[in-house]
Amino acid sequence: MNEALIRSLTPSVLAVLVRRGADFAAAEDAVQDALIEAVRVWPDDPPRDAKGWLVTVAWRRFLDATRADAARRRREDRIDEEPAPGPATAVDDTLQLYFLCAHPSLTPSSAVALTLRAVGGLTTRQIARAYLVPEATMAQRISRAKRTVSGVRFDRPGDVATVLRVLYLVFNEGYSGDVDLAAEAIRLTRQLAAAIDHPEVAGLLALMLLHHARRASRTAPDGSLVPLAEQDRGRWDTESIAEGVVILQTALARDRLGEFQAQAAIAALHADAPTAEETDWVQIVEWYDELARLTDSPVVRLNRAVAVGEADGPRAGLAALAELDASSPNSSGRGDSIPRHTAVAAYLHERDGDLATAARLYAEAAQKAPNLAERDYLTRQAARLNAGPGR
Repeated sequence: MNEALIRSLTPSVLAVLVRRGADFAAAEDAVQDALIEAVRVWPDDPPRDAKGWLVTVAWRRFLDATRADAARRRREDRIDEEPAPGPATAVDDTLQLYFLCAHPSLTPSSAVALTLRAVGGLTTRQIARAYLVPEATMAQRISRAKRTVSGVRFDRPGDVATVLRVLYLVFNEGYSGDVDLAAEAIRLTRQLAAAIDHPEVAGLLALMLLHHARRASRTAPDGSLVPLAEQDRGRWDTESIAEGVVILQTALARDRLGEFQAQAAIAALHADAPTAEETDWVQIVEWYDELARLTDSPVVRLNRAVAVGEADGPRAGLAALAELDASSPNSSGRGDSIPRHTAVAAYLHERDGDLATAARLYAEAAQKAPNLAERDYLTRQAARLNAGPGR
């Protein structure tokens, strides 16, 4: 059985049920039942039309659940609506479903979390990590969102900003996480850019293309992580970079700067540098200043500290990191709850010559790494410094 095929069809099947009148929670349960049935049946009897099969089975499961709680006449009325088995239309409903899940009755953060879980395929743990909150907190948020939209008809789409946030987080998880969702996020963002004339949609598409262009060089043949400064720039996808830059320049010319355009500008500066040593870090710091003004994000300020360390030296970078720690809401007055904070501190201390502190921090950062490749890289960095020069 092709699990990738099932993953790609799940949003579209869910959208069909929602459009036919099923409330979101019931539709999600019915689709999950259909997926379980597919796991059982498909290995021995694969269907000719996978989507049509899933739609038919999911709708029947929904009707079964409805009949259990409805009166006889209501049951009979609903059973007439059952679609006949046969080929389903080849319409991609995924982007529409993203808008429907960004329902006006939900706060933007709840809508993003619900969509990531129900449509984007991310786990509660992955979503919690993206939001910098405990997994239990995110589970409660998603449960509340489901209760809020239970029984609500999904006929009022949410706003573009919420959908952009979902696509951005899906891409990030696909780019750096354990599940490859990046190509799907790019595909959907292309669809959105073709349908909506919006500078931030263009900014997000440019950002995705510029990051994805470096994908082939991010890991070595053995699967180990290759940091940006050490990547083989000859393996970067120059066509994607050129497309991303053109899209970004067109968006910036409209003078309606947003966070995705600012992030794309930073990515473009990295892509434009022939070597790591020729990177225009001064201009990157300026773009991070703009991004911090737009978002007030601790992750942005952490990345800015790295850029400051490259532009003005490691002491300046450590000073910027100390400013972030001082402003952290963490009761300890440190920002080390921010992903990769400890790794950044280790890198800046190493560049400043404090190798003992750097080795200790690399080891701590490895324990907090969000994926295996990053953990192995940080562990090797700690081992390298602990071994000392010439060993």
